[in-house]
Amino acid sequence: MTDFFDLPVRRIAANGIQIAARIDGAGPPLLLLHGHPQTHAIWHRVWPELTRHRTCVAADLRGYGDSDKPAAAADHAAHSKREMAADMVELMQALGHSRFEVLAHDRGARVAHRLALDHAAAVTRMMLLDIAPTLDMYEGTTRAFAQAYFHWFWLIQPAPLPETMIERDPVFYLRSVMGGRPGGLAHFSDAAMAEYERTARLPGWATGICEDYRASATLDLEHDRAGRAAGERLRQPLRVLWGERGAVGRNFDVLGLWRAVADDVSGSPLDGAHYLAEECPGALLAQVRAFFGWSGEAER
Repeated sequence: MTDFFDLPVRRIAANGIQIAARIDGAGPPLLLLHGHPQTHAIWHRVWPELTRHRTCVAADLRGYGDSDKPAAAADHAAHSKREMAADMVELMQALGHSRFEVLAHDRGARVAHRLALDHAAAVTRMMLLDIAPTLDMYEGTTRAFAQAYFHWFWLIQPAPLPETMIERDPVFYLRSVMGGRPGGLAHFSDAAMAEYERTARLPGWATGICEDYRASATLDLEHDRAGRAAGERLRQPLRVLWGERGAVGRNFDVLGLWRAVADDVSGSPLDGAHYLAEECPGALLAQVRAFFGWSGEAER
């Protein structure tokens, strides 16, 4: 089996742009999506086990990593979760996968939520890491949450204020956000940090991350409100996991909020803060094995 960082990064046409991804393994397809301010390299510690049982597609969201970084739009539509979800459906279709499982963290989990609503037939089951539904998090914001997740409210300020400040030293920004959570930067391997820092320096990265958050605070909320008014719900089996030392579990009733918008929900906290695939890979894999239904024996 090829080491994660030795695998080539492929760029695949999807939804009018190029999406970067690493692909390996055998078995049913599993789409893996990362969060802010990282790349698909978040999965490197769980990759060997995942690829023993699944054909894994670890993709960079548009605006992040080595994926294309579309220009900002006045209505932020180019970075809406609906558009980002369409990227991933077309990516999987381009690889020959019309139905697939999803494992997603943070911003990627928000894309996955929209993906499973807009393309319900494509998603068989889904595991989301350290989020509650976006609409509920914005509407339930307290001072404690706003202080812990300050970037939610800073990145949505009108351009070019946050972009200009980030572009002065993108690595400082990245390390400040990642290192500002419990445990600091000790959770991250040198190889992964090198990838996060390299891609943070790429042209368009600051615009991409700001537009991601601006879309979440505007157009995505419109889509969520309209969907709920129409009775939109997740029908697939859903498992949600969150860090017991993280801000999401401290500030929100994670299971309760998901059960209000989904039919089949299970979940629990893990011994971590936020970056669960890197902080507690063994505990995450135990949950993945149980939920996605494979044994501990090799299948390839």
